[in-house]
Parts: sequence; structure tokens; C-alpha cells
Amino acid sequence: MKTLLLVFHSPSQNTQAMRDAMALVVKQENLANLTIIVKSPFEANQDDVLGCDGIILGTTENLGYMSGALKDFFDRIYYPCLEVKQGLPVAAVVRAGHDGTGTCRALETILTGLRWRFVQEILVCKGPWQPEFIESCEQLAQALAIGLSEGIV
Repeated sequence: MKTLLLVFHSPSQNTQAMRDAMALVVKQENLANLTIIVKSPFEANQDDVLGCDGIILGTTENLGYMSGALKDFFDRIYYPCLEVKQGLPVAAVVRAGHDGTGTCRALETILTGLRWRFVQEILVCKGPWQPEFIESCEQLAQALAIGLSEGIV
């Protein structure tokens, strides 16, 4: 059995909808050998990361950086997971009111330090809210879930 961990900071109804759509599409795939765990960055801990086979990270863009909640998550799991989870498949979603550049740069820096492996480009949902953000999030989650299930990633 494989585990996909979804750690998403979702302070608004829109980001909650993005997170929920990702979890739902993975569950609807009905993959017999995959389970998904959904947690906020404040709830997720090193045991969650150590027990997962892939991770999706979600954050809002806050002052050109990731949310403080996701940064706190990294602060708590970084050293306990550093040597153990190298190569962990990761995908990320940024809900950016502007362009998301600083947030993506910060994520790339931390994830490079952890030696996690991006399996797709960071999805940046930028500008005013668009319903298409939901579909993009679903596609990202579905691809990673199937990839984990099939042993591709």
C-alpha cells in the first residue's frame, strides 16, 4: 500500500475547494494500492512525511513567499526527514494573487535542500480566481496518484 500525503494551506473557500478537489479526484480513481492523507501544514508532522511515498504541497502566496504555515511545516520536518526521504516524489500548487515567482523560488530552494524530486512543474494558479484552477489541481493530483500507484514516479 502506498500513501500520498497532501499538505495544503487553505485559508479561504477557494483554496479549500482546490484542496478538496485534489483529494476527491484521487479517491475517485479508486486505486486499490493507494491511500491519500490530507492535512494542514500545522497538522502534518515528520511521521506523516516519513510514512508517505509521495507528497503534494499547497500554499498561498503571502508577501511574495509561501504561507507561514507551510514554512512552519518545513521547519519542523526538515532535519528529521533530510537523510531519510531523499528522492521523495513531490508536486506543488501555489495560489498566487500576483505571479508566484518568489513562492516558487522558495519552494524550489527548500525542496532541493531536502533532495525531494519534482515530478512535474509547480502549478501556479495566479491572478483573480478562475474556476479552471480546480481542474488544473485535479489533473496534478490525479497524475501523481496514478504515477505512484503504477510505480512510475
